[in-house]
Amino acid sequence: MRRAPEEKQRDPERTKARILQAALEEFAAKGFAGARVNEIAARAGVNKQLISYYFGGKEGLFQALTTRWQSEESAFADRSSSLGRLVAGYVRANAERRDFGKLMIWQGLTEDTVPPDPAFAEDVRRDVEWLRRRRQAGEFPADLDPAALLVALFTMASAGIVYPQLVRAACDLDPASTEFGEYYAEQLEKLIEHLAEVTDS
Repeated sequence: MRRAPEEKQRDPERTKARILQAALEEFAAKGFAGARVNEIAARAGVNKQLISYYFGGKEGLFQALTTRWQSEESAFADRSSSLGRLVAGYVRANAERRDFGKLMIWQGLTEDTVPPDPAFAEDVRRDVEWLRRRRQAGEFPADLDPAALLVALFTMASAGIVYPQLVRAACDLDPASTEFGEYYAEQLEKLIEHLAEVTDS
């Protein structure tokens, strides 16, 4: 049986968790192209061979982080709630998990260097269809296209990460603070709920 090099066999799950956290920090700081396996290993305090052993290299780490985000997403993205409350949940998640938000931003900035994720486009198409059903239910005006609305909602939910200088200037709040996360989540929820009021008028 193949054994991990220099692995403390007592707690491999803890070692993998340390590697994933180090990878998240490295990818968030430098993007996929700029991140180095050596530096991820150093952050995690492990031999870099363990990254290949457990994850098959840098691409495997990136995919593992994507899977981890999707798993965490199910804890705060309650699709049975109102659209405003759902978006507010994403705002709070971005405030609490800023490195994951930065990871997605890097994906957009360095699209040609990031490993392709075929499941992403499929998920987005499902989201658009889900918003189309929400529109039919009267949650937002019929003349708003669900695809454009999805892009707008994603952009609004990540504003604290994408535009920290704007947040500081406009709101006089630290964009990385819980205070801003709560304030902005509440404001976005109200804004989106007002869309439903427009359909009722």
